[in-house]
Amino acid sequence: MESGKYPPSTVLGTSAFISVGGTRFHDWNRAGFGPLGYTGALAWSSNTFFGQVGRGVGGETLIKWARNYGFGKRTGVELLAEAGGLIADDAWKRENYNWEWSEGDTVNMSIGQGFTLATPLQIARMFAVPANGGYLVQPHLLKGSQTALAAKKSLNLKPATISTLRAGLRQVVAAGTGRALSDPSLPAIAGKSGTAEAPPGQSHAWFGGVAPFDKPEIVVVAFAEHSGGGGGATAGPMVRQVMEAYFGKNRAKTQRKSKQPSFTGCPGEVKFNRRPVAPGY
Repeated sequence: MESGKYPPSTVLGTSAFISVGGTRFHDWNRAGFGPLGYTGALAWSSNTFFGQVGRGVGGETLIKWARNYGFGKRTGVELLAEAGGLIADDAWKRENYNWEWSEGDTVNMSIGQGFTLATPLQIARMFAVPANGGYLVQPHLLKGSQTALAAKKSLNLKPATISTLRAGLRQVVAAGTGRALSDPSLPAIAGKSGTAEAPPGQSHAWFGGVAPFDKPEIVVVAFAEHSGGGGGATAGPMVRQVMEAYFGKNRAKTQRKSKQPSFTGCPGEVKFNRRPVAPGY
C-alpha cells in the first residue's frame, strides 16, 4: 500500500496457486478464494493474494519494509540471549548459497516463508504498529519506564494504510481464521493467524492478538513450535487465555473500585493502576 502500486482499494483474483519459474505456490485451501481485497485476504490468509502483491512490488520493497518493522535485528529488550532473526537479501543468498535472489524467493517472503526468521517478540512489536497508530516501539521488561515511553519511532504510514490493516485484522477474528477469539465476554479483538511450514518437522502455529480493537491496550503473541495445527485453531486459544486473564483481572479491579466510598477532592483517594499480566503460552 505504501508503494502506491496496490492501494487500499486493491482487489485481486485468488486461485489454487500462482506459478513462478515452474514452481507452484499454492493457496492453503488448494482452491483459492476468488476476488479478494486486503480485508478478505487477511481474514482468510490468502497466500496467492499476498504472493501477487509481493511479486508486484518486488523483493527489495518487501525487504525494506520488513526491516522498517524491526525484523532482522534484535529489538534491544533487556535479554542478553535475544536472537535477531533474519531478513535475507540478494547479498546474503549469494554468500550463503552462491545464487542470486529470485522471484520465487520474493513470493515465499511475501507470506513470511523462505529464509525469513522471526522471534515472537518481533512479531508482537509488528502487531503494535497498526494498534498504536503507526509507531515501532522499543520493548522493555519494565512497563512505564521513562526510557520505554520515549523509545518509539514513526514509520510514517499513511492513515489509509493503518485503517486498512486494522480493518483486516479485526475481520480475522470477526469472520475469518481467528473466530476462536470472538467472545462476547471479551472486548473486541483483532489479530492474525499464521501457520509456518517447518520441514522436516510439523508446522509451527502462530497467533497475534490486539485488544480492545477500538482502543488497544495489549498485544499477545502465541507460538506453538512444531504443533502441526493451524494458527487459529492451535495458537488462537492460547492468546484467548491470556486475554481472559488480563481483562478478567481488569473487570475485578473495576468492580472493586466501584465499591469504594467516594472521596471527591480528597488527596488520599485510592487509585487502581493496571499491572501487566505475565504472558503464557
